[in-house]
Amino acid sequence: MSGTPATARLRRLRWTLTLLFAATTAGCLLVLATLAAQIDAHSRARELDSDAGRRAGGLARTLWYDNDTLNVEPLSDDELAVGADVLGAVQGDPAGGPPLIRWSRPGPDRLPSPALLGRIWTQLQATQGSLLVTGPSSTGREIRWAVAPVWEGDTVGAAVIVGDDPAQSRLDHDRLVRWVALGCSALVLAAAAMGHLLSGRAMRPALLALEQQEQFLAEAAHELRTPLATLRLAVERGAATPERAPAALEEAIRLTDRLARLVTGLLARARIEAGTQHLELTPLRLDQLVEQAVAELPAHSTVAVLEPAEPVVVRGDPELLAQAVRNLVENALRHGGGTPVTVTTAPGLVIVRDTGPGVPAERREEIFRRGVTGGPAEGASGAGTGTGLAIVRWVAGLHGGSARVLEAPGGGLQAELRLPPYTPGE
Repeated sequence: MSGTPATARLRRLRWTLTLLFAATTAGCLLVLATLAAQIDAHSRARELDSDAGRRAGGLARTLWYDNDTLNVEPLSDDELAVGADVLGAVQGDPAGGPPLIRWSRPGPDRLPSPALLGRIWTQLQATQGSLLVTGPSSTGREIRWAVAPVWEGDTVGAAVIVGDDPAQSRLDHDRLVRWVALGCSALVLAAAAMGHLLSGRAMRPALLALEQQEQFLAEAAHELRTPLATLRLAVERGAATPERAPAALEEAIRLTDRLARLVTGLLARARIEAGTQHLELTPLRLDQLVEQAVAELPAHSTVAVLEPAEPVVVRGDPELLAQAVRNLVENALRHGGGTPVTVTTAPGLVIVRDTGPGVPAERREEIFRRGVTGGPAEGASGAGTGTGLAIVRWVAGLHGGSARVLEAPGGGLQAELRLPPYTPGE
């Protein structure tokens, strides 16, 4: 089945489904990862602004004017001042110049650049409220600034400036993005592997059905080839010799009946393997079934059927058991080297023996597999389709029995079909 076009198409479909599954998972994860990254970035920015604004507003309320002098002592020991990256207080210049730096930590060079500080002071006077501004410090580093006014009467006389460096927050955000990307990649690979596994499991019934179809076609060809060839010979003989036409016609009718039984058996086997039909076992005379099955073979004159001492009854399907017996005898005729074939029936047992070259011990199990013929060691590629003995073992298994081959006493091959003993009243 590995090389059939239908199987190849199913395998390509499996890989296509795997890629689609992985692509769909990757697309969904990409959307979720993008949303997560944006939400994290906005959340970090809001957290940074909230912390800086809270510090600036709280510290601005601790400052006051004493005789027109801004008291900045609380900035040194207030809890809100602890942990701020940059902290400073500026006061408006009475002369109208740039705001004057009254207090700073860690130093004036860490406060906003003079140009930015001038814009902040102008905007603060215009809005009369807290500000959030992003801009460079005097050292050129980009800082997020929170500015809160300090009131002197009805005017903004000073301001508290708190600066937080967003670099660490960006580093944490970038680290999170990398981990999310790595996790999404791992999930895509896991999804692809899971999709490949699930698509394989989903297609297993289809592959099994294709395999069963191929096996059924091979077995049907194996079963129908001999009676069709015999039917053709009978018709040709009758057409070539008019006086033999009645006998040929009788032979053709017999072979047609056999073909009808074979087709019925093939359909029953196909339905049983597909699970649409259950095996129905009925009591039957195994010895009579063996005699009839052998009589239908074109080379039955070279087959000796030994009658048992008493009738042999088993529970089974007559068509399937007859097919198994025919396959055993045909295998012995085909690979027995032209030697006589003997068929013996005993309670729960059919023995088919030839005196041919036999089969090496290491190949006696192998020949029961489909695709392997029952010839000698060098005959693994000999005549036949390699389905006959496989069908025998399959039929035996359906009936709760077994099939095996072993070396016959005195040389040759002995094939056995064993069936469970029959108990009256079952």
